[in-house]
Amino acid sequence: MCGDVTEGQNELVGGHLTSETHQPLASPWRRQPNADVSCEYGSNKCYALCGFGGVLSCGLTHTAVVPLDLIKCRIQVDPVKYKSVFNGFSVTLREDGFRGLGKGWAPTFIGYSMQGLCKFGFYEVFKAMYNDMLGEENAYLWRTSVYLAASASAEFFADIALAPMEACKVRIQTQPGYANTLRECAPKMHAEEGLNAFYKGVYPLWLRQIPYTMMKFACFERTVEMLYKHIVPKPRSECSKQEQLVVTFVAGYIAGVFCAVVSHPADSVVSVLNNEKGSSAVEVLKRLGPVGESPPHSHTRLSKAVDEMTHVDSHTIILNGLNRFCITLKEFVLS
Repeated sequence: MCGDVTEGQNELVGGHLTSETHQPLASPWRRQPNADVSCEYGSNKCYALCGFGGVLSCGLTHTAVVPLDLIKCRIQVDPVKYKSVFNGFSVTLREDGFRGLGKGWAPTFIGYSMQGLCKFGFYEVFKAMYNDMLGEENAYLWRTSVYLAASASAEFFADIALAPMEACKVRIQTQPGYANTLRECAPKMHAEEGLNAFYKGVYPLWLRQIPYTMMKFACFERTVEMLYKHIVPKPRSECSKQEQLVVTFVAGYIAGVFCAVVSHPADSVVSVLNNEKGSSAVEVLKRLGPVGESPPHSHTRLSKAVDEMTHVDSHTIILNGLNRFCITLKEFVLS
């Protein structure tokens, strides 16, 4: 990020934040302008670059994995018809052809580009704001809390920007014959349900994306810090841009593993909710979760929840679970 500080190499000495050489730092979060950075951290240019990076990283990567996302949504909505990842691809190719795998690419690109702009841009804005509120020493001591608060604040607004396009994407992907393009889908949804059609999924989106983003940014920031402190044999300031890129990639992959796990349950609710007309998040949770009515073969709360989520026999439950685990690979790519 523009002008970031190597947090892992700072320490408190005599109540003041210092570097490894015990020289006082002007601020733990802002570096004075110099020729080594593209822009000063906290400047409008820095925020604009972060937002633009978010557009590229979220919009392009989510669009690239639309076929996998399509199968994921269809498994979540209709696990009887789409029994596995490979079966889902086979059924989709047989019914819709190769072009059918690209359904929903337009709302995916637009929606996640807007989300990335808000997520990465606002994250830096809120991080700088919370740091200033705490003061430089407290900001360093409570940096993990700052990461969590800033990422949650940014994702709150990012999901509002994403919700309409996410609703269109899921409707296109999971209701064959409803609409094939965004131009068809959006007016039709508005005519049937009004604006509620586009924003009824924002609550489960928050439930899915806010923990996801909190885990992503906090885990990433602290992993970068730990890598430079314990793994990389020289200070960050002495690493080349290529070496820093490798550290960033490794930290992003590790963060992706954790954030995929925390976000997947709510992702199922989002898919089912946006697929159905007139449903609410509470109704979907009751039907998918352990508070719903027990099927005849269920004898425990756990088996009842599993049966309601899959509507299939025990062998298919196991296979479906394995395939859903494989789907989290998509989250690793996007992180």
